[in-house]
Amino acid sequence: MGRAARFTPAVRIGVSIAVATGLYGISFGALAVASGFSVAQTVALSLLMFTGGSQFAFIGVVGAGGAGAAAFGAATLLGVRNAVYGAQINRMLRPRGWLKPVAAHVTIDESAATAASQSEPQEQRRGFWVAGLGVYVCWNLFTLLGALLGDALGDPRQWGLDGAAVAAFLGLLWPRLRSREPVAIALVCALVTVLSLPWVPAGVPILLAAAVAAVWGWYGKGPADEGLEPDVDPNAKSESMP
Repeated sequence: MGRAARFTPAVRIGVSIAVATGLYGISFGALAVASGFSVAQTVALSLLMFTGGSQFAFIGVVGAGGAGAAAFGAATLLGVRNAVYGAQINRMLRPRGWLKPVAAHVTIDESAATAASQSEPQEQRRGFWVAGLGVYVCWNLFTLLGALLGDALGDPRQWGLDGAAVAAFLGLLWPRLRSREPVAIALVCALVTVLSLPWVPAGVPILLAAAVAAVWGWYGKGPADEGLEPDVDPNAKSESMP
């Protein structure tokens, strides 16, 4: 396999988003230790829970003196979105055998978004696995690094790591805004997120935005040329056909 075949657009996107997101694991590791978790507990959370929003919610509740049940509830609420991603990825990639539980574990925002940003099945598969496994490796390595460095880092946000993942998502989103409807959906969801931030717990605004997008998609089905994907006319016949 040649170099050009290995480093396809999906692979390049997957690697870049894995590094950008993984670096933010330093922040989680440092904050978890500062919240009273041991290095081993912090690493276990990243290895087993492996969903950034849920992990931050978990340590935030515990660090604020909340009970374990409350922390678990907050983490579970934020992890609901991964079940939605899972249904999409299962339909898109059709993983089988031992790959199915592995795919389920690495189905996160980044891997789902990278796969969905591709139009060819092979590229969707490459993007999903490169982003999913890449984020898993980088996130856990940098979680360990952040937990070991602890207070030596100071406030992890001063390094701009919280903005790296956001920038990566914007890079994936921008090429998908090909017509007025997806632009309108993106703007409305952004507005819902901003307006709800002061009133609901961390992580819930993105769930509200997702709900708005889902309702819009269900009730606002328009012509095919208003969607995210190129038009495909199922009734069109190839010119080469008799």
